[in-house]
Amino acid sequence: MNKNFSWIGVLIIALTASLGALYIDRSFFRNNEQAYQSISERQVDVLGKYFSDTIPAFSANVNFVTAAQRVKSSVVYIRTSYSRMPESMKKLHQNVPDMDEFFQQPGPQNESSGSGVILTDDGFIVTNHHVINEAASVEVILENKQSFKAEVVGSDPTTDLALLKINAKGLPFIKYGDSDLLQVGEWVLAIGNPFDLTSTVTAGIISGKGRSINILREKSNLAIESFIQTDAAVNPGNSGGALVNLKGELIGINTAIASPTGSYSGYSFAVPSDLTKKVIDDLLKYGTVQRALLGVSILDIDSKLANELGMSGIEGVYVRDVTKGSSAEAANIQKGDIILGINGKKVNAVPELQEVVGRYRPGEKIKLSIKRSGKDQIIEVILKNQNGNTKLSRKELSANVISNELEVELSVISDETKKEFGLSSGVEIKKILGNRLSKIGVKEGFIILKMDKKTISSPEQVIDLYKKSNGGILLEGVNSDGERQYFALVK
Repeated sequence: MNKNFSWIGVLIIALTASLGALYIDRSFFRNNEQAYQSISERQVDVLGKYFSDTIPAFSANVNFVTAAQRVKSSVVYIRTSYSRMPESMKKLHQNVPDMDEFFQQPGPQNESSGSGVILTDDGFIVTNHHVINEAASVEVILENKQSFKAEVVGSDPTTDLALLKINAKGLPFIKYGDSDLLQVGEWVLAIGNPFDLTSTVTAGIISGKGRSINILREKSNLAIESFIQTDAAVNPGNSGGALVNLKGELIGINTAIASPTGSYSGYSFAVPSDLTKKVIDDLLKYGTVQRALLGVSILDIDSKLANELGMSGIEGVYVRDVTKGSSAEAANIQKGDIILGINGKKVNAVPELQEVVGRYRPGEKIKLSIKRSGKDQIIEVILKNQNGNTKLSRKELSANVISNELEVELSVISDETKKEFGLSSGVEIKKILGNRLSKIGVKEGFIILKMDKKTISSPEQVIDLYKKSNGGILLEGVNSDGERQYFALVK
């Protein structure tokens, strides 16, 4: 009996030793990459058939036809014209005679082109700010060759987006998609008008998300750059066009290319649709974008910073500083905090955080997921604007503005006046308070439509252009009888 137990004991010890050796072989040696001779064997051993079993295989013949047909007619050609004033304009002075006659012959016209995307059946169109910026006139041409004069409803240089309106009904439009759901490697189509080749469709994949290429931040420190990167061919003229998924949903507005030559050389960039949606709604409702700011200086977290902070992984963005009087300070966000997400959406890069915050307005409440001293927390933040309050700004269309420089009282024309004279925009001279305009023949009731060939939509624009003018400026408009008139206003 003792012999049997002894034999069993030896067997148990042998089995234990074998299993121990197997464990050491698989865990220690293999972890140090010394116990196997085949990479494929290692992959199968560790992962089994995980990848091949769980990742769907796409057909080699991906069909782009349905999406292209669905959206092609919703992308428009935009033609803009700019007026270059004669060089002699800079030398004008009050003693030059017959200035009215001189200005009835406009200077040479410069034209440019781009693309736009129809968002509603009644004519609201999104494009890039740089496509229409400072244009004297904007023309929209549909795929069926119909042409419309467009009104610029609003424009935002910090996101390079603009909203146009044409007087049309029953237009085909593209439905918004969810850019947050995009995955790197997903097929997309770019539709636009490169090199004046209208209704051009190209295909590619999502190459990256949350990209910053510093083309907007050079002009404004409030700029939001969190572009969708794609390898779909995009060239000059594609700006403002559509980036769509294979469902034909709008997931981006094509904005820029990365190229040493100015033409396509591999990558293009689009403003995500989730940010576009918010900016366009702001321009429609308020006439200007409602920017909410968190009020923090932030850094991307790399392996070096993660080691310094004692982090087990790389996630979130690091709060380097907190602005005094900001939303973050009021919510007790602290230097050294790590912001992991906003309202449940993870953020792992500075551009991502800026884009997500950019989707909210001043006064709205968000929940920040943060890590502080190694512990996770949720902090509620009420967002503020750049002035440190929660007020929304609005371009008032009915308020009168007095210009001391021009000695006039100005007002945006009413809807009734627009209808009466067939106008899309303009500023009326309500009262003349001095002789600066009256001495050149301008009377009360005159509607300023253009100054130096730039379309006028607000009293502030009239005042700003006059201040920036060098020597003189051309006024174009209609009088109270609807007659077209031109005046040369000399400083």
